[in-house]
Amino acid sequence: MADRTPPLGIEELHTLVASGEIDTVVLAFPDMQGRLQGKRFAARFFLDEVLHHGTEGCAYLLAVDTEMNTVDGYAMSSWDRGYGDFALRPDPSTLRRIPWHPGTALLFADLAWNDGSPVAAAPRQILRRQLERLAALGYTAQVGTELEFIVFKDSYEQAWNANYRGLTPANQYNIDYSVLGTGRVEPLLRRLRNDMTGAGLTVESAKGECNPGQHEIVFRYAEALVTCDQHALYKTGAKEIAAQEGVSLTFMAKYNEREGNSCHIHLSLAGTDGTNAMADGPDGGMSEVMRHFLAGQLAALRDFSLLYAPNINSYKRFRPGSFAPTAVAWGHDNRTCALRVVGHGRSLRFENRLPGGDVNPYLAVAGLVAAGLYGVEHRMELPEPCTGNAYTAGFEHVPATLREAAELWENSPVAKAAFGEDVVAHYRTMARVELEAFDAAVTDWELRRSFERL
Repeated sequence: MADRTPPLGIEELHTLVASGEIDTVVLAFPDMQGRLQGKRFAARFFLDEVLHHGTEGCAYLLAVDTEMNTVDGYAMSSWDRGYGDFALRPDPSTLRRIPWHPGTALLFADLAWNDGSPVAAAPRQILRRQLERLAALGYTAQVGTELEFIVFKDSYEQAWNANYRGLTPANQYNIDYSVLGTGRVEPLLRRLRNDMTGAGLTVESAKGECNPGQHEIVFRYAEALVTCDQHALYKTGAKEIAAQEGVSLTFMAKYNEREGNSCHIHLSLAGTDGTNAMADGPDGGMSEVMRHFLAGQLAALRDFSLLYAPNINSYKRFRPGSFAPTAVAWGHDNRTCALRVVGHGRSLRFENRLPGGDVNPYLAVAGLVAAGLYGVEHRMELPEPCTGNAYTAGFEHVPATLREAAELWENSPVAKAAFGEDVVAHYRTMARVELEAFDAAVTDWELRRSFERL
């Protein structure tokens, strides 16, 4: 079982603050997009006041669009409700140093209302609820996420001023697994690896990918909530480190018409004795619980696609022959399927290939757990695996647009039973807000095709 020892203990923080080595503490929580929001505190004030009593933040932080605009439709926060606060309650088990900011430590917060009840629509709480359901059956979820990103030689400010057009990728051609290709940007990759190690993450490897300038750094799996916290910290830290180095990187699902940025999510179940509950016997085949759990993934995949692909851009990845899935299918080590079974014995697990680099890991992993529980509770039978090309095999397709995914989510009895109608409505509103903004926009594509020729 993964080690849950916090990277930095509270007593050690007291010592570091007293010596002047730590002077700043960041208290952060993931928002609907999986971004870290919060406050920076003077370290002494944090220890004296915030650690035990928490702090407050405006509840609109879970009721705005990607650009932080206030929007209508959210039950929990609005002009009619006065845009009040919720409480940020520190989680000491997440405390860690942040090497890329001198004298800084960070920890995550859980969100609660003034009466102490949890904020149901908060991503961290959504995941906690599903993990509690899983624990009631005697299991914990072990999770690993694989985030791809594209590096550009332009700074974030230069990219903004250029309207994100004409940027120079850090590599000019496909460098998938190329040692030469990663060597060209090794100073950045090395700093990312080392600084994340200093923040308590366990780095496994870095490799090049297909799109010019595209790379992937992989971290060791851990318990689900730990992995999601590390994922959110890594995305924020990678952008901050890139900015310090005068370059930029993006995790958006589909930056251009080439290969998109994926975020494959691996999941296995550990029993109460810490062994892999998905492996059966000495031959390491799939256990009964794994077969039910995987069958649940297939049954809920379309309904839960909003959790795996939450943005308009997310659906641009799903193209035949792109290594991003289009088929609701599973297979043994088959990258054409949405669900890929990999590993042997103690490492046996499945991989969901739908999410892109823009995914909110808390929501996606909550979806994986809820779908698996649906399969286990209904003892669902797993169909035969796909042994060929799932793109052309006639399987049911994943949603092609955010609009389709949002409608499936909104009308899903499985989603309402697992997450509650308030959470379903909250994230349906998030999708509606994005769709309305996109439908009102005039894109570069329209200008190029229409300005002169139509």
